[in-house]
Amino acid sequence: VQLQASGGGLVQAGGFLRLSCAASGRTFSRDAMGWFRQAPGKEREFVAAISGSGVVTYYADSVKGRFTISRDNAKNTVYLQMNSLKPEDTAVYYCAATLRYNSYYTARTLIREYDVWGQGTQVTVSS
Repeated sequence: VQLQASGGGLVQAGGFLRLSCAASGRTFSRDAMGWFRQAPGKEREFVAAISGSGVVTYYADSVKGRFTISRDNAKNTVYLQMNSLKPEDTAVYYCAATLRYNSYYTARTLIREYDVWGQGTQVTVSS
């Protein structure tokens, strides 16, 4: 299984970006997917997660109301729509998949629950 993240870039505060994560090598409709981020000098942190069905979603408090996670299982792709971006959102964003569980109706928020990681995409928000 491979994950390919894309869509990062440089944007002004208040702007928006949409990240995509394309999965290959497996039909992942039963796999929970998540987005995490890591800023310079900080630990990787949870951003958003979605169940295999797409019905259940979780968000970090810092992005709730601004970010939306979604998925298109027909395209094996997960998205992260990021609106009202702030300079503190600047980080490398990683998508991840959890393969160990049947997560059709479960979204997962812990790093240790994820088995496969994408390469990361840089998001920079200028003030």
